[in-house]
Amino acid sequence: MDYDRPLFFHVMEYAAAADRDVIGMVSGSPDWEPPVALRDGLADYVNADSEAFQYPPSEGLGELREEIAARRNVDVERVIVTNGAGEANYLAMAGALDRHEERTSASEEPTFVLTDPVYPYYPAKSDLLDANREFVAAEPDGTLDPAAVHEQATAAGDDLAAIVVNTPNNPTGAVYDRATMAELAAIAGERDAVLIADEVYDRYDYTGRFESALTLDVDDVVVTNAFSKSMAITGLRVGYAVLPEAMVGGARTRHMLVNVATSRPAQQAVLEALRETGPEYYQRNRERMSDRVATFTDALDAAGAEYTEPDGGFYVMARFEEFPGTLENVKRLVDEVGVAGMPGEAFGDAREEWIRFALVTPRVEEAADRLASFFA
Repeated sequence: MDYDRPLFFHVMEYAAAADRDVIGMVSGSPDWEPPVALRDGLADYVNADSEAFQYPPSEGLGELREEIAARRNVDVERVIVTNGAGEANYLAMAGALDRHEERTSASEEPTFVLTDPVYPYYPAKSDLLDANREFVAAEPDGTLDPAAVHEQATAAGDDLAAIVVNTPNNPTGAVYDRATMAELAAIAGERDAVLIADEVYDRYDYTGRFESALTLDVDDVVVTNAFSKSMAITGLRVGYAVLPEAMVGGARTRHMLVNVATSRPAQQAVLEALRETGPEYYQRNRERMSDRVATFTDALDAAGAEYTEPDGGFYVMARFEEFPGTLENVKRLVDEVGVAGMPGEAFGDAREEWIRFALVTPRVEEAADRLASFFA
């Protein structure tokens, strides 16, 4: 299998090696504290008895799965705790292919329909799974037109295995409302395919329009999520998938054979944080990000840039006149401005002229001032 190292790492290494101060706006790693209860849970675990340091159930700690199921209003048997949302998405996509193979006999090119711009790991997983991928360009404001998705799904025909979306979206910041998600689920259903909704940024909806795909009264919807962003713990790798009953067995098998299980101390700490952390923690961080969006987009206005106003998530995509979002220009911003972003070409063709900036740094205002001065 041919595999290119993700561009994220290349840009971060380039910025780290620069001969000047660089404000990193490449990766979506939160710069704020995790919940107090999570730190306490990890600290307490040090003194647990030896049994607590052995294998947990492969599908996840029973109490954590029950907590997730209760919060998502689903049967606990549909919940698998995973090594972050990345594994959850892999299990969902692999399961969609299994399901597609079982239900069709003539398809030679099982296909995922993805958005453009797209989180790069989705097409990479498609390649890993030896599946075809087709793209639907987002609207200028980052939203998704279900009619365009329907057109692509129709073109895929019986080859369609799943429609994969991320809401709130990385990189556009779009939030797909309930009506859009219902239409996407219906389009997938027409082709006996699956809708996979990655909702890892669900705590960062600035509009109040976000509703989980789990609220739709339809079958064959998979929702993936993680506590990486919501609890600022990208390094602990605790995520989950909520799958249709028919897809659970295959997902459990893959998870067990590849990982055996997810870290027991991390799961226990997340469980305690879920039980003891109030809504004010999430509200505080949501407001923090909303303020940063306002600060950063004000500077983009001053710089004369075009940008997508994010309704959720961590990112702003911007386009500067006569400064396309190539890797070369991203490196130029590192060297001449001291701001590191991600080239738009990393996210597909639709925004290859743009640059994505992750606002998960306390230096957002300083970065904004540097960009405004450079492009003024």
